[in-house]
Amino acid sequence: MSDIPITNIIRIEEPNKYKFHAARWNGGDQPLDVYVRDKKEWFGWNTWRNSKNEFSRQYIFSLIDFYPENNMWLFGGIYEVVKRNDIPDSHSYEIKELKEYSDYIGRLKIKLEKPSRGRAFFLEHHLGKMKVSEILKQPYSGEAFPGYENINHDFNILIPIFKNENADWKAALKNVKGVYVITDKSNGKKYIGSAYGDSGIWSRWGCYIGTGHGWNDELTKLIKAEGFDYAKDNFRLSLLEYRPMKADDKVIIERESYWKEVFLSRGKFGYNKN
Repeated sequence: MSDIPITNIIRIEEPNKYKFHAARWNGGDQPLDVYVRDKKEWFGWNTWRNSKNEFSRQYIFSLIDFYPENNMWLFGGIYEVVKRNDIPDSHSYEIKELKEYSDYIGRLKIKLEKPSRGRAFFLEHHLGKMKVSEILKQPYSGEAFPGYENINHDFNILIPIFKNENADWKAALKNVKGVYVITDKSNGKKYIGSAYGDSGIWSRWGCYIGTGHGWNDELTKLIKAEGFDYAKDNFRLSLLEYRPMKADDKVIIERESYWKEVFLSRGKFGYNKN
């Protein structure tokens, strides 16, 4: 089956009135992660004005780099620039969303070879190259569950997954016990923990995602001193072992102790106290 042009779905009568916003990694955040965790924050990405006044036309056609797949984009909306703040250091546009295509935001995946460096381009130079890949049933809400052996995720990726209670992640993690490691990327220190008893991995990790520290002594001290953003910016969670809920808690506790020895996490290399 031949590719379907994006113009079959989103009809742009005068593309020369639009700038194409190719939203991609800015050195700190992936816009796809921003879109998943906070829609207002994503809206703000379209209001940022630098000294070049890149969104110099009436409309902004926004695509989000869908970085899990090469040359794939997620439709991020169409916006009208209603005011350009010319005050020095204002760094902003005032925009409003055009509602006609709102139902496609976060759902329409578009194939397009990545343009050259930069974030703003004349839409007419790229519109004809945009092809429909698929339309998701629901707006994209984060990475699909990758399998127990492939969980190695930063906190800022897991936060929206737990906040939105993504069904595939929840179903997989609520019915297993296990041992996990939290790595502090700023210094390499590790915390080894476990989930046993009536609480599955989902419940235990949800506590970390909500607090940043999961009420563990050393992590609690750290987060109280540095703030929740420290966990969001520096912590990574990985699952070391998992067992069915019927597994004996004693086995989980023994395996937790084993991994503490492996990573030397009770001393200067980690955050475990015992």
